[in-house]
Amino acid sequence: MKLRTLGLVGLCLMVSLMLVACGGSTTVKNNSETIETAIKEKTTITFWHTLVGKQEEALKKLTSEFERENPKVKVNLQSQVSYSNLQAKLMSTMQAPKALPTITQAYPGWLWYASKNKMLVNLQPYISNKKIGIFGEEAIKKELMESAQLEGVQYGLPFNKSTTVLFYNQDLLKKYGINVPKTLDELEKASKKVYEKSNHKVIGAGFDSLSNYYATALKDAGINFDDKTDFMSPTSKAVIDYYFRGVKAGYFRIAGSDKYMSKVFANQKIAFYVASSAVESFIAQDLKFTYNVAASPTQHAIQQGADIYMFSQADAKQRTAAYLYEKFLAKTSSTVYLANQTGYIPVTYAGMKDPVYVKSKSSKLPAVIKEATEHLFVNPVQENSDAAYTQLDVAMQTILSNPGGKEEGLIKQGEMQLKNAWTK
Repeated sequence: MKLRTLGLVGLCLMVSLMLVACGGSTTVKNNSETIETAIKEKTTITFWHTLVGKQEEALKKLTSEFERENPKVKVNLQSQVSYSNLQAKLMSTMQAPKALPTITQAYPGWLWYASKNKMLVNLQPYISNKKIGIFGEEAIKKELMESAQLEGVQYGLPFNKSTTVLFYNQDLLKKYGINVPKTLDELEKASKKVYEKSNHKVIGAGFDSLSNYYATALKDAGINFDDKTDFMSPTSKAVIDYYFRGVKAGYFRIAGSDKYMSKVFANQKIAFYVASSAVESFIAQDLKFTYNVAASPTQHAIQQGADIYMFSQADAKQRTAAYLYEKFLAKTSSTVYLANQTGYIPVTYAGMKDPVYVKSKSSKLPAVIKEATEHLFVNPVQENSDAAYTQLDVAMQTILSNPGGKEEGLIKQGEMQLKNAWTK
């Protein structure tokens, strides 16, 4: 759900792409270039993705529907099971581009060097085409479209997108007379109250992703996480100290060896936790209490989930077939279906207010989707930004795993590690 990088091994493989000779690249460069707008011959496309279980079942159903509507197109679905597996396979296969799939699920940061080597197709000529473009009621939310760009070029279309939300134990809050927190200050106060009233048996809150916590709190302070971020600045220290003092006092915790907070939450060991909205499909099973969902207790909410990108080794027919498939997955009825089945969010404006989604009984997210997506953001994609984000999570893990240590020294250590990640 949130694994986005592979660290130094993946980084080295990405760097090596800069040396790959990508002959035969046919990346569309502008909107005036001729494209095919219909599939008249049998065409097969391959899609590498990470969906499993109920999520994969939903994708297979949508794909079958697309193939019925487009009988000339065959979609070869290949699940790589996890983001880490997918990224590893992409990084290694990009050294032999002809072995790449037609399209892949990915985060933009993974494909930085691929875009530099003209290995990706600019989708804008298709999106703006009068015959097969995306217009009107099917328009995709602006912030989500921008998150699938690299240096302003629309290489991807949003797919399994999610946002950060607050999950909470509604029964516990009722028991202790606690209101749902709407700010980080309120979250801290509510967490202290839970911890005290439960005689230290229930921890107040935690964040699934420490890098997402840091980047979001920094964004609330008006600062982007990028290569200019000063980890030792007063603002950065304040962001870190908020979590550090909570862990030290006992009312906050990190996922640690549990990796995710879902099991801790299900076992009623924590009252609140901030995570991807897609987590709902995993936690809403066999709970012995009533849970609920609220917008993140931050001003901004970081986008999560991936997009679909197309590789330039595909021929003209495959490009059009792949684009039509991406467009199909992004249309309102498809994205609403995926959202209702998985906990991801609809990517179109119409989808977020579609009655089928809003009145869904399978998810509690629709009731707060407007508020939860009002201030979406994505970290700037730069050279080495993916590796730096991974290192940010490592730095935060190190700091918060040592609440008895010297906070200043731990932050200083994290600063040095981040600088190395940005410059390698």
